Amino acid sequence: MAVVGAAGYIGGELLRLLISHPGVEFAAATSRSLRGRPIDGVHPNLRGFTRLAFCTEDELDHCDVLFLATPHRETMRKMPQFIGLADTIIDLSGDFRLHDPLVYEDYYGVPHEAPELIGTFVQGLAELHRERLRTASRISVPGCMATAGILALVPLAEAGLIQGSLTVDAKTGSSGAGAKAGPENLHAERSGALRVFAPTRHRHEAEITQATGLPVSMTATGVEAVRGVQLLCKASLTPGVDEKAIRGAYRARYGDEPFIRVVAHRRGLHRFPDSKILSGSNFCDVGFALEQGASHVTVISALDNLVKGGAGNAVQCMNVRYGMPEALGLEFSGLHPN
Repeated sequence: MAVVGAAGYIGGELLRLLISHPGVEFAAATSRSLRGRPIDGVHPNLRGFTRLAFCTEDELDHCDVLFLATPHRETMRKMPQFIGLADTIIDLSGDFRLHDPLVYEDYYGVPHEAPELIGTFVQGLAELHRERLRTASRISVPGCMATAGILALVPLAEAGLIQGSLTVDAKTGSSGAGAKAGPENLHAERSGALRVFAPTRHRHEAEITQATGLPVSMTATGVEAVRGVQLLCKASLTPGVDEKAIRGAYRARYGDEPFIRVVAHRRGLHRFPDSKILSGSNFCDVGFALEQGASHVTVISALDNLVKGGAGNAVQCMNVRYGMPEALGLEFSGLHPN
């Protein structure tokens, strides 16, 4: 196994999960600017777990699985090179998430440079595509807010319980901007702030629309937390839908899922999904609030943007692809309090 782009936050989470994974022999981590430097110098939480140093992409040998924590727009240009380096590619960039290259161009602002490869990727969500992932050689992991939205809304859309357009309000911690974020993520600017950075047309909007088949209007706000994503989604109910039908749809879809929990209780501090208690874990909690006789439902979802929203989801896909127990290496429960 190897990770390309291993110096960033997602790359660091991949290293954390893979180095201690009992079913993996970890071989290499790349960084163009840090060649020869010890991995634990950049990711100090890995001190004592590895003696490996960063290498460059040119130094990679062929491996079973290559994880790509590489930038959007750059990944598609290099994908032919990456495909030749591994039996299985697991891509965490946005370049192969959207099925339509014209939609990609609309949301990412540039033409897709490898449209012929888009159809060869399977979406990296085991909860929706487990059977296809068992034989997939190319996997595209959804974005963090897209994962939270898709997992929250698809069961209701599939069951025909919601209709019309969806409104998604996303809150995300600072790590979602990456390790090389700009001046807007300086502590002096971020601390204490609730800053809307995408009032319309966040690119994850297109992923949720693609998965649900319903039009989505999405906003995204940065909050002071380091990790975490929480989504509030508003949807119109199909006439006659009640709380029992909604709970039934979630139970039918997620009753046996190892990393999805339905959290919609009537009382208690944590009666709805809360990203704070999911830090470091691969869980996505989903829930809802519905007043009797209401025509709309509020759906809530939460996850750790770096784990279930990224690296953990990628490792889960690897486990499925290679016939390992799906939760292997992902058993961490999260922390409370933290």
